[in-house]
Amino acid sequence: MQAGVKKHPLKRMPAGMHRDAAPPPPPWPSYTGTAQYVGTSPSGRVTVYVDPTLGQQGLQNAQDLVDDADRVVAANDAIFGTTEGSVSVIIFALGGATDGTGGADHWGCDFVSGAAIEVCASFGNSARVSALFEAELSECCMNGNLCGVSTGEALSRWCAAVIGNNALSDFTTAPTWYQDGAPDYVNNTDPTDQQIDSTGCGMAFLSWLMSQGHGLDTIAKAMVSLGDSGTLAQLYADLTGDSASNAFPSFMAAVQALGGINNDDPFGGGSQPAQLAHLAPWTVTLAGKVFGVILGDIAAGKTPNQIVANVRANLVSSPVARRPGVSFGKENGAPAGACSVKSRRLRPTGQT
Repeated sequence: MQAGVKKHPLKRMPAGMHRDAAPPPPPWPSYTGTAQYVGTSPSGRVTVYVDPTLGQQGLQNAQDLVDDADRVVAANDAIFGTTEGSVSVIIFALGGATDGTGGADHWGCDFVSGAAIEVCASFGNSARVSALFEAELSECCMNGNLCGVSTGEALSRWCAAVIGNNALSDFTTAPTWYQDGAPDYVNNTDPTDQQIDSTGCGMAFLSWLMSQGHGLDTIAKAMVSLGDSGTLAQLYADLTGDSASNAFPSFMAAVQALGGINNDDPFGGGSQPAQLAHLAPWTVTLAGKVFGVILGDIAAGKTPNQIVANVRANLVSSPVARRPGVSFGKENGAPAGACSVKSRRLRPTGQT
């Protein structure tokens, strides 16, 4: 461990295998066991390992991440406007859990010190593994900022929610913030990523901004530009042109109009078109094809049973249904500046 270097834990708060050219695993933030190489994504940007003691279910998580990694990377690139950086990922029973609740972890918030990512296994639900991976990958794109403070924690969780299709809905924080009296973390940035109320306020606030038509990609770039010292109030001012002093009163008026908060997306910001743009291209293509089949069958006067049968036939035969990996060139560069490394652990609700 480097002197002064802390971990980047991520925990919940209260394609084929290529073993013939296995690269040596990097030093991990906490994993000390044997790392079994599983494969590298087609782009070459994500190398996946697994703790072999997890057996077949852990290996399946790892294989699924190899297959899905380039989709996650491409969507993450779109949010932050970046195309750089390669990472290694180890899947194991982080915190002793095998259902994803152990969260994820990494070191620095860049591709120099933070490229070794730990992700909790999630037996039978690899979507959670992909979402946890994105939570940490997004922090590598924060240009040495944000990922040790409350604003960055909220941003990384929102990236995981959008790109991971809300697979971590149990990692909720906004309801606790509301129940605790909705303290003002809009004008004040908490200098930690481990406080549930400040994270929850950030989650609800970003949900509100996205519901007003501000895309997650626009929000992310603006937050990275503001850096560690930036506040959500400043973000509001930058995006809307309104005074930063109006951010918290306007936000709280919208919160009170809801009558309560039950999840991390109380305003439905994650369902806005700007967020849906980050769905995997194969998903959009397949949806368009199915829609076209349905319209054609309706125009032809086919019965509901015939329409359903035709949709099923197209789903089975469609090559996009096999979800090919996104292919793009590997970048060898990395950000010039490496941040001072802080805590990056995503923790389950109520854990410290």
